[in-house]
Amino acid sequence: MVWWFSWLCLLFFLFTSQLNCSLSSSNSSSPSSSRHVCNSDESSALLQFKNSFYVNHILDRSSTFYIRKTDSWAKDEDCCGWSGVTCERVTGHVSGLNLSFGGLQGILHSNSSLFSLAHLKMLDLSSNDFLGSSISSKFGGFVSMTHLHLDGSNFTGKIPPEISQLSKLVSLKLSCGLISSEPYEETTIDTLTMKGIAQNLTSLRVLSLDSVDMSSVVPDSFLNFSSSLTSLFLIDCNLHGKFPRTLFHLPNLEILHLHGNTNLTGYTPKSNWSSPLNSLNLSETKISIDLHFLTSSLKSLRALSLWDCNFAGSRSHLELSGNLTQLIYLDLSDNSFGGQIPWSLLNLEHLHHLDLSSNMFVGALPEVHGNSTKASSTLHDSSKKQLYGGSIPMGLSVLLLYNNSLNGTIPSWVYSLPSLVYLWLNNNEFTGVVKFEKFQCLQSLTDLVLSDNHLMVSFQNFSNYTLPKLSILYMSGCKITQFPYFLRTSTQLKYIELSDNQIQGNVPTWVLDVGRNSLLHFNLSHNFLTGTIEHFLWKNIEIVDLSSNLLKGKVPIPSPSTHIFLMSNNQLTGALPSTICNLTSVSVIDLSNNSLSGRIPQCIGNFSQDLSVLDLHMNQFRGKIPSTFPKGNILRNLDLHGNQLEGTLPHSLINCTKMEVLDLGDNKLNGTFPNWLESLPELQVLILRSNILYGPIGSPETRFPFRKLRIIDLSLNQFGGPLPTKYFQKLVAMKNVQDDELKYMGEYDYQDTVTVAMKGLYFELNKIQTMFTTIDFSNNVFTGKIPAVIGELKLLKGLNFSSNRLRGPIPSAFCNLTNLEWLDISSNMLSGKIPRQLADLTSLAKLNLSGNQLVGPIPRGKQFDTFENDSYSGNLGLCGYPLSKTCIEDEAPQPPWFDQQDGDMNGFDWKIVWMGYGCGMVIGLSVGYIVLSIGKVDRQVRVVGREIRSRMVKRAKKASVGTRKR
Repeated sequence: MVWWFSWLCLLFFLFTSQLNCSLSSSNSSSPSSSRHVCNSDESSALLQFKNSFYVNHILDRSSTFYIRKTDSWAKDEDCCGWSGVTCERVTGHVSGLNLSFGGLQGILHSNSSLFSLAHLKMLDLSSNDFLGSSISSKFGGFVSMTHLHLDGSNFTGKIPPEISQLSKLVSLKLSCGLISSEPYEETTIDTLTMKGIAQNLTSLRVLSLDSVDMSSVVPDSFLNFSSSLTSLFLIDCNLHGKFPRTLFHLPNLEILHLHGNTNLTGYTPKSNWSSPLNSLNLSETKISIDLHFLTSSLKSLRALSLWDCNFAGSRSHLELSGNLTQLIYLDLSDNSFGGQIPWSLLNLEHLHHLDLSSNMFVGALPEVHGNSTKASSTLHDSSKKQLYGGSIPMGLSVLLLYNNSLNGTIPSWVYSLPSLVYLWLNNNEFTGVVKFEKFQCLQSLTDLVLSDNHLMVSFQNFSNYTLPKLSILYMSGCKITQFPYFLRTSTQLKYIELSDNQIQGNVPTWVLDVGRNSLLHFNLSHNFLTGTIEHFLWKNIEIVDLSSNLLKGKVPIPSPSTHIFLMSNNQLTGALPSTICNLTSVSVIDLSNNSLSGRIPQCIGNFSQDLSVLDLHMNQFRGKIPSTFPKGNILRNLDLHGNQLEGTLPHSLINCTKMEVLDLGDNKLNGTFPNWLESLPELQVLILRSNILYGPIGSPETRFPFRKLRIIDLSLNQFGGPLPTKYFQKLVAMKNVQDDELKYMGEYDYQDTVTVAMKGLYFELNKIQTMFTTIDFSNNVFTGKIPAVIGELKLLKGLNFSSNRLRGPIPSAFCNLTNLEWLDISSNMLSGKIPRQLADLTSLAKLNLSGNQLVGPIPRGKQFDTFENDSYSGNLGLCGYPLSKTCIEDEAPQPPWFDQQDGDMNGFDWKIVWMGYGCGMVIGLSVGYIVLSIGKVDRQVRVVGREIRSRMVKRAKKASVGTRKR
């Protein structure tokens, strides 16, 4: 994992910086009798440099590394004694300046007094904030410079070619690991400057250019690096092309980091590779790696990071040599390696960090024979009945095996690693009972992640064991039946994930106080919690998820620090308190599927600038929708369906320019169609089903109306007039494929749901595919013909115009709807023949043409031959399969039956239609939890009535622990 590798690099950097500090201190603290005092001009220059910056005390408090060195600089004192300043012993000239992690903030101008310090040999300004300053060409004037460190200080722009003329440089660090979130310009370097660095800096040992944009640099620019080079850092540099193989052979190269250059190709050596490399990181590159030869050749390796790499040969198993005896750090994650893990890795006695996550490893972990607490034991692989001799790496601090297919029980040696800090075993197939008290020996443990296996975790409640450093506890789906009592004494917890277990009963008060000052994430969703929660005590909580339980009472409001608040699918009652508007940082609120009542607080639309999702559907709210949605809001999903809301749609919704999902169905809203919604540029889902809306839809008032709309449901209203042909012409998102990659609507922390009518039943889509498109105008009073322009909406999955007053023929242009899976135009007054071309719609799985005035033969075809009588019933003029009425060849067409029986029959027809829909609704609700398999439509659907299981995406780490959809 990158963060651990970066951590090692940080330690290396801090070590070298501390070494420089030590050198500076030793020089500057020498007795005054052995050196001259500081030159007055240089002292003034340093004070002027100091006064040109603001010392950021916030940065200082954010890390123990920050030291405000310039605070000790005083005008009347010898500058050679100032913190961070080094002077020549004989002349007294300032030769070194180390202000790394100094909290400096401000612009470094090209006329800065810094550049008057002509005798500088060592300059370290790393890890400050120079607010996007450009790297001045005047740095090239330090002709005696040996160490120039500007990394991580928010310098931007082009690296000046003058840097390549500093021929005495031993260490050059210009990496762009920004310490600010400001959108500064990138730092770049061109081929000419890069070639100059490689050719001219013949004494260079350390070069760090991480995150410098090198997209214009030809990799051959590296060919002339000096043989003295020991460390090369080129992480995330946008390098592309073929990396020179000769660099792998540099005789003194010890550290090579190329991670994140996803278009960088080339090959690792395949012969004669004798190298002192002790740290190699080729992760996320396309360099072809011969892993077996690499591990056979690099006998000095201490850190090897090769996650998401391009390996030569088969990945059906992992093949490593036995020469990695010095290895401390190994990351081979995200590589699709299969077979069993080579457990000879556990013989690497110096190994501290092992990451084999997100592969395809199978089998059981080997068990220990002998005393597992000793360094020398024997590993037994029960699946192969083999013994591995050697020593267990008892210094192992990181063990990451998640996202594989490992099975069996967790072996006993795991509980006996005294230095273990991170243990991630989630998303495997481990089985058996885990007695939690076994972990009490792991007193250094901070991360314990066991989610999504087949484990049963049991606790000895009221035992006095503790895990004092535990910060992350993820045990979702572990069949836990009671609250882990040991948590009561945990003071450093940040993440608690106990969802999808079997925890029953009231929530103890102490649970809501665990990690009062530290807890960020609390998830006990999908359990059987009962009782009420009066209030939360966490001061810094960011995510609260108690959805899908049996909690009662009023809505408890968490701390204002909360970002995500989920308590859907409970039994909460009463009004929504106005104190919810105290959550000024909240981005997601989901209180759907409860029994909340009263009016929605007026402040709900404008209390948080970060509010992205507001889901209050399936409650009992009444009154009007709040009209306080301000300009500049970022509301993306507003779901209020299934309440008793009245009045018209508030026009302030026009300010929700980020809106993607607007579901106001199943309420008592009135008024005409809100044409003004057409100007919302991101709107993809519009549900106004089952309200009291009326009148014609009208015509567009803007040039690009509903330009991203893919799902529209206006059914069960009183809309009338002709179908909106001009709107259909403008629905570009239903016409052309913009991106054929399978994607879902929503964000990393929440995925959208929507209820749609499909194939005669209502379904809730647990995820909304970005290519899912449907139109439902059923159960209104639309008149006139079906416009042929519908045939241009080639991405349509479903079309429902049933139960209206439409006349005329079925457009033959429907044959262009090649993605159509269901078509319902029943209970209208359509006439003429069924277009023969409809039989060519191979995706069509559900067809309903019943209750019209169609005549002639029913087309035959692969899909049409699967439809039964009820698809055509009520059309007395139809004949052919599957009807019992056969077609007589050359028989003159009969006059339309409705010409003879227009009045009475139509009345009878409508009674049948409404009776049929009434029965259909009852049947639709009764099917409950039945889920249909419906062709190409996303199979993650279920019938309305089943518990909504929308869920916040867990933690933006690679592990994706507990990531699910509610």
